[in-house]
Amino acid sequence: MKTVMKVLAAVLATAAAICAVIVFWENITQGVGAVTNKVRSRRQYAEGCVPDDEDYTDWDE
Repeated sequence: MKTVMKVLAAVLATAAAICAVIVFWENITQGVGAVTNKVRSRRQYAEGCVPDDEDYTDWDE
């Protein structure tokens, strides 16, 4: 009987998690999109901050 209750509890917990994902799907996708945009903007900023060799060609003269 204990095993049956444990299996039932696991099934109900899984169903609750799936329902929570379905209910909050829009919020989840907005959060993931915000994180993606933040990472993309930081990567673009970092790439812009790295100096190219062409910027320092006149320093050798």
